[in-house]
Amino acid sequence: METSKSSSTSRKRQRGEVEAIPEPQGSNQSLSLEDNLIFSDTMVALRMMRGQFPHIDKVTVEPFILRSQLYSSVKDRTQVDRELESLKREKVLRIFKLNTGQDDHAVMFMEDYLNQMKRAVKIMEAKKQSVLPVFEWFEVHVIHSKLEPCIGHQELCSLLSIGGKVKDEDISLLINAGLLTRQLIDPDMYWFAIPNIGSLLKALTQGRKEVMSLLNRKKYKEMMLGLVEKKRLRFSPLDIRFHLRDLLGSGHLKTLHTPGGIVIRVVKD
Repeated sequence: METSKSSSTSRKRQRGEVEAIPEPQGSNQSLSLEDNLIFSDTMVALRMMRGQFPHIDKVTVEPFILRSQLYSSVKDRTQVDRELESLKREKVLRIFKLNTGQDDHAVMFMEDYLNQMKRAVKIMEAKKQSVLPVFEWFEVHVIHSKLEPCIGHQELCSLLSIGGKVKDEDISLLINAGLLTRQLIDPDMYWFAIPNIGSLLKALTQGRKEVMSLLNRKKYKEMMLGLVEKKRLRFSPLDIRFHLRDLLGSGHLKTLHTPGGIVIRVVKD
């Protein structure tokens, strides 16, 4: 009986079932962080934060969630890691190493990632004024078989060659489209990447600094969460809720429950 139930749950999570990713855009955008800080499991947190992902003018990026944000929203980090691994294996989502100079990882639902990839391919093919088969090979033979955040040059070429003869310029096309980035330590290794995310990585870094500066200027390096949430950031289009979840999960901030509400405090080094 238990095996049957587990199998049923697994099937429901398959990428093809769009219903597994609800669109809670409306009311979730207005929910306060104080009333909406901790979730029961990773999938609930992912759905909620996907719905709360800020709309950013002139930047077309599908919603993504930071792993640190999940750590702040689900009490058991081991549970988060275990459930992310399961969802990754089921191809419900992908995990990406971000180029921010820190151990940052982004989580994106597979359907959202494929939509992001198609937009990048459309732009690249418009520039080249031709259909480029390497992108189809990449989606069909690489994305769905290589689930880890990185891939070696030999393995990449081997998987792409299932679709056709691979040239050096094909790899360059994947890099220029923002689908791959070379690892600095080992140029024969690539990180899978989210196209068009560069400006948001800069915003992520700047927003972190701005929030930390705001709290560090306070006498006791703390503020009521409700007051912090009302602040508007000058240097990041990502809203303050996005940054607070990140900083809480990465251990730079902590919460204290008081009779007057939740307090956000800087964690001392």
